[in-house]
Amino acid sequence: MKLEQNEAVIEAILFISGEAISINKLAGIIEEDVKKTKEIVEFLMRKYEEESRGIRIIEINDAYQMCTSPELFDYIKEFYKNPKKFSMTQAALETLAIIAYRQPVTRAHIEEIRGVNSDHIINKLIEYNLVCELGRMDAPGKPILFGTTEDFLRYFGFKSIEELPQLEEELLKQMENEVHDEVTQIGLFDDQEK
Repeated sequence: MKLEQNEAVIEAILFISGEAISINKLAGIIEEDVKKTKEIVEFLMRKYEEESRGIRIIEINDAYQMCTSPELFDYIKEFYKNPKKFSMTQAALETLAIIAYRQPVTRAHIEEIRGVNSDHIINKLIEYNLVCELGRMDAPGKPILFGTTEDFLRYFGFKSIEELPQLEEELLKQMENEVHDEVTQIGLFDDQEK
């Protein structure tokens, strides 16, 4: 295929898919190697950016997706008038941070760290498509393992989970202990439960 045709095919695939498409899949579709395909996608990304277009191509975990330009958010919001309310409580942010840094993680481990039942919050994060089920742990009861989604990466502006700011393991343990101590002080847990 000619270069212009490859560009057009990639644009069309990204436009109709509505989700991120891996670079390997795009390379297979246009029958080019990954390096050449990546060059084409990066050219398109620059082109949309330089021309101040209403759409962009973004990279997420070695995959690419077409989306609207962030600076047009107010116009899109006006078009839809009643966008879905999306507010994050402190508890939801805490739970999301635990999942992001500890994934894959079970509900029980999340609740152990937070010291309180987190069913409702986890369900809300799933509803917002920031968290998903990754599978089941090979342990008695086969508990569900949770992790973050591509929407999480998009919402917080990360290309991959590796871009999360690194927390020292010692700091995480200290935070867990502080939460446990607070919960123990108000009598929700006995010291023996930890």
